[in-house]
Amino acid sequence: MKRTLVFALAMASSVATANAADWVPPKVPDVLPDSLTWYGVTLYATYDAGYAYQTNGRPIGSVVSTLEYIPFTTTRNYTGQAVSTIAGNGLQQSNIGLKIDTPIGYDWKIVGRLETGFDPLTGQLANGCVSFIQNAGVIYTSQNSNADSGRCGQALNGPAYGGISNPLYGTLTVGRQQSLQLDGIERYDPLKLSYAFSLLGYSGTNGGMGSTQAARWDDSAKYFYEWGPVHAAVMFSNGGSNTGMFGQGYGFDVGGSYGGFSIDAIYTKEHGAVNLQTAVNDTFGSQTLAASISDNTAWSVMGKYTWEFGWPVAPAPYPTKAVKAEPLVDKLTIYAAYTNISMGNPSTAILFGAAAGGFPLTVSATLPDNNAFTTDKVLQFFWAGARYEFAWGLALAGAYYHVNQNSYIADNAGCVLGGASKTDCAGVFDQVSFVADYALNKHLDVYAGITYARVTNGLASTFPGTPGAKFGFAGTGTSVDTTTMMTGFRIRI
Repeated sequence: MKRTLVFALAMASSVATANAADWVPPKVPDVLPDSLTWYGVTLYATYDAGYAYQTNGRPIGSVVSTLEYIPFTTTRNYTGQAVSTIAGNGLQQSNIGLKIDTPIGYDWKIVGRLETGFDPLTGQLANGCVSFIQNAGVIYTSQNSNADSGRCGQALNGPAYGGISNPLYGTLTVGRQQSLQLDGIERYDPLKLSYAFSLLGYSGTNGGMGSTQAARWDDSAKYFYEWGPVHAAVMFSNGGSNTGMFGQGYGFDVGGSYGGFSIDAIYTKEHGAVNLQTAVNDTFGSQTLAASISDNTAWSVMGKYTWEFGWPVAPAPYPTKAVKAEPLVDKLTIYAAYTNISMGNPSTAILFGAAAGGFPLTVSATLPDNNAFTTDKVLQFFWAGARYEFAWGLALAGAYYHVNQNSYIADNAGCVLGGASKTDCAGVFDQVSFVADYALNKHLDVYAGITYARVTNGLASTFPGTPGAKFGFAGTGTSVDTTTMMTGFRIRI
């Protein structure tokens, strides 16, 4: 009797396991074509919106409909207000664009990309600079969401480049392009540069080597070459007014892949990068932007490893025609990376000019500030995480982000009292995030996630409630934190 019972339980378990392996969650019917491509030119677009709740933040603005998702920010206008709202761009920037991949013979092809980001709740072009203008001189307790950005209302505020490519000779592109550093963190961020849940996505500090406005280089040339498992890239920009970087910039990337392992090492140098100051530093009604200028040097090492778990699709018991079994593959990827950024005074002082998008910089005896980094400001970024992608469409991802800031001298004055007394005191940022993203079909996914982030000491300084607060209420607190929860949907064509 016992032997019979054991056998029956074993058979039931085998059947349940087989059924579980064959089970695929229902999908939403997909009425859209796989792609909208004509002679190698593909139209694409993304719309990302949802609902968010934040324990400490500011209401969304008339131009920036994202919350200030994390407190690693220039604006520093968290005042303890809980926010419950419709919000945009939880996973990525909503956009529309054209991708060019047109063969012209002998393995050569024309490549390019033209893209602009827009606000999913207002339909306006993404414009972080004008959000500073709208909050100029407004005290923290009355501000709405605003953010430094290289997307400042340009007709093409995302990538805008063209070039040629050949599998033997590599790819050369010219125009407005992501920095090599931004390319790198896009590949090695477990949360894929999510605005709502990733430090690397919401803040452009890492992608811009210390300066958000320099995450995308105008007037640039980029060359990428791949030889077997090894790849390399080099990038150069002339810079200039209206670009977010007044001087030249250059970068190098060397990396490789073998089996499931991938690694990249990146070095970048920028001259005359623009760093916008918080809007409360501007006079009320000002149409110019207060900024400091820096020369930035950054280097990074990033790696990941992917395991694949697959099994054949079970054939139908009575097939009417031959069906080729294709593997369904689950993927588990672990990530780890480090970035070191040094920001110093510019070798060539910038006395006037404009930020990205043509917004004039404030000109006075002390602005633009060419002495904000009397000694180098050093930021060290560490992050690690994992991402599990089920073959049937669900992706689960978690990540930890950490930043150290040194104590440095700004405008010939250093950190004397310590703690959160000044923004140039040593400080720390920590963030933990988890996101679940389910693809209902090729063009539609739904997501939900939660993140907790905290800044302490110098990185918390000038937030209302800290000793360094200049506007709003000052206090004795040395840290600021917030928890953000968001659920939403994303449509991609």
